[in-house]
Amino acid sequence: MNFQQLRSVREAMRCGFNLTEVAALLYTSQPGVSRQIRELEEELGVEIFVRAGKRLTGLTPPGQVVLPIVERLLQDADNLKRAGLDYSSSHEGRLAIAATHSQARYALPYVVRDFRAMFPQVSLHLHQGSPKQVAEMLLSGEADIGVATEALSHYEALVTLPCYRWTHSIVVPPGHPLLDLTEPVTLQQLAEYPIITYELGYTGRSHIDEAFARRGMRPDIVLSAMDADVIKTYVELGMGVGIVASIAVDPERDRHLRMLDARHLFEVNVTRLGVRRGTWLRGYAYSFIETFAPTLTREAVERAVREQPS
Repeated sequence: MNFQQLRSVREAMRCGFNLTEVAALLYTSQPGVSRQIRELEEELGVEIFVRAGKRLTGLTPPGQVVLPIVERLLQDADNLKRAGLDYSSSHEGRLAIAATHSQARYALPYVVRDFRAMFPQVSLHLHQGSPKQVAEMLLSGEADIGVATEALSHYEALVTLPCYRWTHSIVVPPGHPLLDLTEPVTLQQLAEYPIITYELGYTGRSHIDEAFARRGMRPDIVLSAMDADVIKTYVELGMGVGIVASIAVDPERDRHLRMLDARHLFEVNVTRLGVRRGTWLRGYAYSFIETFAPTLTREAVERAVREQPS
């Protein structure tokens, strides 16, 4: 049994049983991948994959038991390497952060700047994606740390920790009728206008939908987008009223828009930081986390990572 065999099995599953993709990923040939899988199956005495001719089509019952063990072995091997590097090269290495568009654009820039000043020899990689994609990057090992408001807490294999709370704001062009109100805007008043806000599953969109649903209302959402800057652009064009994260509105930068507080309309949101359960984080990764969320000290994160899911 060797690590190449284990990687071939793991990547076959991750690549949807497409051995051509696995071969490209592992820098080998398709016959080579097939041979590695067969040799492991022969050593274990069971077939891991269901086959249709030469094609892999799924996992056998033994394969469903074997795959999580393969994942743990490879994770432990990676942890072993990281542990060694943490002592031999404590200020050098690579750190991959996965974040949603809103977090990468508004919450992380100063954190990244300060981290780079502290660890100039660490290669920092920032990946953007949907909350689901952020979770998948953590699970696959592509990212070390993930930041998102939605979805991360839905994955048992991830440890997620609260970072900060935030609310939504309403953005409108100058002269909009909502600006003439003497009392805080209501959901009923907001629903009288076409609405532009986030895509489903992004940046607290679920709390927006839930607020209207509780009142038995169906707002006219004419446009949805992943990024607040896109939402604000179409609000400026007069296409509708925008609902965005308050952190995404800057009076100096958004001089052509006006903001109304919406914290009384929608539930408060919590941005969470996630890491893969059982993973070994380099020392500088803990520094990045604490720079982003000062309450998340190394001790607090390590304790959460060690804990088993209930």
